[in-house]
Order: sequence, then structure tokens, then C-alpha cells
Amino acid sequence: MADIVLADEQPVVRSGLRAVLAVARDFRITAEVGHSAALFAELARVSCDLLLVEPALPDLPVVELIGRVRRLPAAPRVLAFGVKPEEDFALPLIELGAAGYLHKCSPPEQILVAVRTVLGGDTYLPPGVARSLLAGGHGQAELPHLALSRREMGVLLMLGAGRPLKRIADELNLSIKTVSTYRSRVLQKLGLASNADLTRYVIERGLG
Repeated sequence: MADIVLADEQPVVRSGLRAVLAVARDFRITAEVGHSAALFAELARVSCDLLLVEPALPDLPVVELIGRVRRLPAAPRVLAFGVKPEEDFALPLIELGAAGYLHKCSPPEQILVAVRTVLGGDTYLPPGVARSLLAGGHGQAELPHLALSRREMGVLLMLGAGRPLKRIADELNLSIKTVSTYRSRVLQKLGLASNADLTRYVIERGLG
């Protein structure tokens, strides 16, 4: 039986997820938390195969959250569960290392499919995103951040959150010069000119 940890700031959301997942016999909820500090305390204490998490947990940007989870000795797979549009948020999160993204308005049967898909070792894409990719509906001209590498995406999100270069370098264990190089690449690929433009880009596309 697979073990799942729920992480969401809203108790009502956790309660709803608990009710949806309770019908399954192939996995169980081993813990639920409402903020990032409690999350990592629980991940150190309990067994976890899948982390079902709101990517906008308080006090921890999503790029740091996913990065910290992936560095755990027995890192669980991450299925994000949020309110941002799937078309804008699913692929960037997967680029950062998540195994899938699901909107909070998803019906129960879709939640169960997503959980089983990720637990099975595959990546979960919402049906609308998958159809758009097959149809070529998410080209780089429409969503230029899809052309970014995982590291560039992380730097974009951290710059968009207002972090200075030195702090980004410290958190990513990189030199300031290397982070500056990533910043220049991101600006070039997105056709932007400044950190203010990056912040606006992140906000307008619901990536922050």
C-alpha cells in the first residue's frame, strides 16, 4: 500500500482530499499538514511515496519546495494540487521536478487517476494540457517559459519572487556569476529587459 502526505494551508481542502482518497484501497494518508515547516518535519517522520501538495504553501516558494523534496534521502513523488490554470502551471511545475499538476476543481475520479498515475511512476498531465500539446496549442510563442531549462525556470521563479542574486546563488549552491548567466538567458529567451519585467511575467501567467 502506498503512503500519501497531504499539504495544504486550508483545512477544508485537506478534508475534501481525504474524503476523495478514502475510497481507495491501494493507498493511504499517513499525514497532513498546513505549512512548509510542518511538512518537512512530517516527511522526516513518516513513510511517504507521494506528496500531494498545494504549490503555494506559506513561506516557501514552489521552486524551493520541490527542490527540497527532491533532495530528501527517500524523496517522494510530487503531485501539485492548486488553483492556478492548468494550461499555464502544469508544464513549468513538471520542468521543476513535479510528477504532475491538478486543479483543485478537478472531479474526484480525475484526482484518483492522477494519484495512481504518479504512484505508478508516470507523469500526470491534465487532459486539456495533454490535448493542447498533441494539437500544438502550447507553442513557445504563446508560452515562452516552456523553452526554459529546469534551472532557468527555477531562477525565473525566484527572481519573480523578488529574491536578490546572492540569495538565489546561496539557495541553489551556485556562484553569483552563474546565476547572473542564467538570468541573462532567461531574459533573452522571454524577450524581456529587466527584473521588473520578469516579475510582471511571472505574475501575469500565474507562475508565482
